[in-house]
Amino acid sequence: MKTMICCLLSLLSQLALGQSLPADMAQAPHLKWKFQTRGPIVAAPVISGETAFVGSTDSTLYAIDLETGKTRWRFRSGGPIRSSACLDGERVLVLGGDGVLYALQKHSGKELWRFRTAGEKIYPLYGYADYYHSTPVLQEGVVYFGSGDGQVYALRSADGHELWRFATGDVVHASPVWYQGKLYVGSFDGYVYALDAGTGSLVWKFKSVGHRFFPKGEMQGSPIAGQGLIFVGGRDYNLYALDAEKGYCHWNKSFPKGWSLALSLCDSVLYAGTSDDDVMVAFDAASGQEHWRSNVQFNIFSPAVCTPGLLYFGTLHGKLLALDRTGGAIRWAFHTDGYRTHRARFFPDEQHIVKDDFYGRVGTPEGYVKALHELGGVFSSPVLAGKLLLFGSADGGLYALERG
Repeated sequence: MKTMICCLLSLLSQLALGQSLPADMAQAPHLKWKFQTRGPIVAAPVISGETAFVGSTDSTLYAIDLETGKTRWRFRSGGPIRSSACLDGERVLVLGGDGVLYALQKHSGKELWRFRTAGEKIYPLYGYADYYHSTPVLQEGVVYFGSGDGQVYALRSADGHELWRFATGDVVHASPVWYQGKLYVGSFDGYVYALDAGTGSLVWKFKSVGHRFFPKGEMQGSPIAGQGLIFVGGRDYNLYALDAEKGYCHWNKSFPKGWSLALSLCDSVLYAGTSDDDVMVAFDAASGQEHWRSNVQFNIFSPAVCTPGLLYFGTLHGKLLALDRTGGAIRWAFHTDGYRTHRARFFPDEQHIVKDDFYGRVGTPEGYVKALHELGGVFSSPVLAGKLLLFGSADGGLYALERG
């Protein structure tokens, strides 16, 4: 509270003295363009130069001109794309829902090589909430990714030659993270694995606590790394901070209503977006001490992106939010087209969203997912590109907002 008051007084003093606010806190952005695909976008776009690359569940990877929002090229894969592309010089690597990793020429979309895994699948327990596939990660000419076949793969990026594979006990839809010579990844078998990045040999593994609804404690969240720690959220309603070297737990936080899978590390602060608790929480990364929490009224699966003043992320009911990093106050909200079109059907009173009423309206898991698509839910982490803020939506749109 004291921190929030000090921040507010500082901003008021700037205004009283005629000083301007930081550019990213001055005003809400406006829509520069929107590119429409034929299926929900769940993963973040990636930027290279003046081009944005984004995959859609319509099975297509699109290369979009940042200035105009027009297509430069498109590539059709063999299945819905539920992960971000990975850039390697003149190559773009993308994992299709057909279990194939494709390497494409960055400027034309021409296929250079492909690697086929043993296949993809949706995790059966609450499979409707198995939203993402593993995003490939590049380090020193090697691309790493997980698969629905339960394997973690390491390939030579230049030609797709397999260097090693590691078998877990179940689906791997989390994205791995490379940190200090090791590869860290979670599996739906309930373990986080630390692997030697060069050989694929096991360094350590950590088992989640588990939960009565999810006894295996499936590690659905993608780990992130920093300050000697690995941060990861599981389906057992726990957020863990693990020792990167030894694998023991430094601290953990439990959320009473659901998962905390959307994680971001900015400076020394860990930001955790929660699902059914509907809050974004700021923690001291080293100790787990809570700085603040902000109620955003709906589920968060979108990892946040930071600027010096603001935290940007999306909610599953179709909003992109900007929060003050100091105290968590909501500075502005941008509504997707899906939210503006369908909001009144699901949330008659926009200021007082009642989750139980929403669940009653959608009725079934299939109805729930359909509603998120109609509302333009934001699963995708936003990406900054100069003055542009890009994010994908479950209404199939890639939105480009111009800040300042």
